[in-house]
Order: sequence, then C-alpha cells, then structure tokens
Amino acid sequence: MSKTIFELSSPDRKGYTLPKCDLPASFNAAIPDKYKKFLRKEAARLPECSELDVMRHFIELSHKNHFIEKGLYPLGSCTMKYNPKVHETIARHTCFANIHPYQPLETLQGALEIMYELQKDLSEIAGMAQVTLQPVAGAHGEFTGLKIMHAYHIAKGNHHKTKIIMPDSAHGTNPASCTLAGFEVVELKSKPDGRVDTEHLREIVDADTAGFMLTNPNTLGLFESQVEQIAEIIHSVDGLMYMDGANLNALMGIVKPGKIGFDVMHFNLHKTFTTPHGGGGPGAGPVGVVDKLVKFLPAPIVSKNSEGYFLDESHADTAISKVHTYYGNFAVMLRAYVYIKMLGADGLRKVSENAIINANYLKYRLSPYYHVEHLEHCMHEFVADGTKQKKQTGVSTLDIAKRLLDKGFHAPTIYFPLIVPEAMMIEPTETESLQSLDAFAEAMIQIAKEAESNPDTLHQAPLTTPVRRVDDVRAVKQLDIKFPL
Repeated sequence: MSKTIFELSSPDRKGYTLPKCDLPASFNAAIPDKYKKFLRKEAARLPECSELDVMRHFIELSHKNHFIEKGLYPLGSCTMKYNPKVHETIARHTCFANIHPYQPLETLQGALEIMYELQKDLSEIAGMAQVTLQPVAGAHGEFTGLKIMHAYHIAKGNHHKTKIIMPDSAHGTNPASCTLAGFEVVELKSKPDGRVDTEHLREIVDADTAGFMLTNPNTLGLFESQVEQIAEIIHSVDGLMYMDGANLNALMGIVKPGKIGFDVMHFNLHKTFTTPHGGGGPGAGPVGVVDKLVKFLPAPIVSKNSEGYFLDESHADTAISKVHTYYGNFAVMLRAYVYIKMLGADGLRKVSENAIINANYLKYRLSPYYHVEHLEHCMHEFVADGTKQKKQTGVSTLDIAKRLLDKGFHAPTIYFPLIVPEAMMIEPTETESLQSLDAFAEAMIQIAKEAESNPDTLHQAPLTTPVRRVDDVRAVKQLDIKFPL
C-alpha cells in the first residue's frame, strides 16, 4: 500500500516559496470581536514535502488507477473513448475559463456563438428542431425530457396520461427518471431476438400512455429495426417517443432519431462527443425536441438576431422551469463543439462506422470462448456472458472481470443488461486500434482457458492490483476514505 502524503512528510522540508506577508502586525487586532472566534489557534497540520515528493506521490497514485490513456476501457453503454488533448487545451484557455455568466452579454458573444452553433449541430445530428443545453448529465437530460413530455400533455388537458412504457432491457436511470418526473413505469418484454415485442406493446398501450422510452441501439447492441412501427403505435394514442441517447455513438451520420419517430432525446456530450467522465462528472445532457415541443424547452435558449447572440426567454410562459443554474456546463459544451467541428459530418459518420466494426470484430474473436446469445451483426457494442464458464467450472462473470484487471484492462460492464445471465457488455469504441483490440481479445481468451485449467486463480483474482477483491456491499455501507489526523 502506498504511503499517504502525510506519512511522506519530513520536518522543515519545503516544496514552495510563499511571498512575504504584507499585512500589518495590527491586522488581527482590527478584526471585529464576533469574527475572532474563527481565527486559528494553532498552525494547521500540513504535510511538509518537496515538490518532487508530491509529484512522485500523485503520479504513483494515478498509475494505480485505470484510465483511458493507460489501457482499453470497454464499458458497455458508457462509451469510454479517448479524449483528444486539444480539447483540454482549448477548454482551459483563459478566454473561456475566466468568463462569468453575469458578464454583460456583449462581452460573452464568443461563448454564446459556440452554444448557438452547438445547438444547431446537435439538432442536425439528431434530426430535431431545437436543443436545450441546460442539463448537466444523461439522467438529468432524461428528467428534463420527461418533464417536457409532461408539460405537453398537461397543455393539451391530458391529465390522465401517467404511464411511460419501456423495455425490460432499459438503462437503470430510465425508470428512476420516470418516477422522479411523476410517471408510472410499465415494463415491456423483449423477444428472444433481443428486440421489443411489438405484440406485447399493443396489449399494454392504452389511453393513459404518455410515452415510450427506448435506447436505440438497445443495451444488447442491437438496432431496434421496428422503431417506426413502435412510434406508430405510441403516436396513435397521442403518446410521445423518447430516445435515450447513451448509444448515439453508433448512429452519428447514419441515422437521425428525429426522422424515425422519436420526439425527444438526450445526448451524452461526455460520452459521444468526448469529455473525460467517470467518478461523478463532468457531464452534459442536452435535450433535443421536435417542433411541437420546442415551446416547452427550459428557458433561455441561445438565439441570434441582427444585434448578435442573446439568451432567448420569449417562450418562458410555456417552458418548463429552469433545470440548471445559469446555462449548463459550458466547458463540456466547448469540448463537444470542438470535437464536432474538427470531425465534420463525414468524420462523425466514420466514428460510428469504426465503432461498429470494432465491436463486431471483438464479438467474432470472443464468441468461440464465451457464450454470445445474439450472433447477428451488432452495432457499437455486444453482450457476451459467462454462463458456459459458470456451468462448467464454477467461474463467474465477476471472476472473469476481476482477472481481467490482472491483464492490464478495465473490465467491461457486468451483470447488465439484467435480462442476460452473467452478462458482459463490451464496447470497444472507435478509438482502439486493431492491436489493442487483439490484446484485449487475447487476454479474454487466456482467461477462458484459465477457467478450465485453474479456476482457483480466477476465484482469487485480482492478484496484482494495489487493492485485492473487496466486499462491494460492505464497502458501500461502511465507506471510510478519511485519513486519520
């Protein structure tokens, strides 16, 4: 275990030079009595380390973590792809990093232009009429989109529309967002081919149906090819179609959700359009809508007139309430803007095509060693599972995932979707080379062989990581990350 920064401390060792204090000696005496209780009575206990000590400490810690620059991060439905460093350089530039939303609008024209262009670009990519940039996470975008759907129905007097239908393969945030937005969740079965059962859908759709929530491609990595039929069924009862945009990395430049029946969707800028994410942020979840829902978007949206760019509040009377302070997570928007402008329409399509090719290549290489229920061509991800290993040797998907850490790779998403026993949801993304895909495949094949020859190794894995296997349930309930002072 690494020493803490306090344990590396050595008396009188310095890694800094502070400027001389220019406050007069009488400064403390001038402090009002009511504030003197806040004055420190003794020096703060701070580590005393050289700059080199500190740098080595944090570099060592960073190498014990896993990150995309260190190795493949194949999280299904999470799209952990490489984030070009030019984005970071631009996002940190003082002309962007030092602005403040309370500045006069005439001093913010550059930032507003970027937001305006990003709204237009996202609308074009998705085939939507308008986009709000306010939501700051995918689930936040879901909540915003569902509140827009609710506002649409209330404006029409459809107070009885309280139900949202979603497949049994849905992301866990979908039912949570529905409940938070005041809707009742109705689960829809998937067919053996992994797609929505439209006959079951016809049975459960009724006058109370407010909408349908669908991830497309779905969480099995399969395109819901009957989506226009689903939309026809939902629209026949004046319901709305919502698309969870978590898997948009498979569609850019190929399919526009707004053109195949969807009325609302959210984008994950921090996945599809690259921002380092994980550990709670940063994120952005813009929401796009078709024409009839534009007036319900949270105000303001960025608009343009002859005098320049401005924050448009003209639809405030019909808009849902604001969902975020100020106008969203600007730094994430900026990175997405640069990504889109650098790639252009052709480049975005190539991103999706390469993601699809990479996923199918890995599926082809791994299918002789792991059970894959759906062997047809997938989109950007696929689901293998450990049922063969579990049945033959007692090795679980968790064991496989832990052993993969020893091989230098992050594990894929495991035990999701819930409809696949011992699931391993693998998304290589478009940024991985053939060499890195082969290295990952070889590691997975080695693990499959180890499961047959030496299952105990997998039961005990990981063997080489800084922290061995932990009791995840107990760790969540008894979280203790505080260094004892």
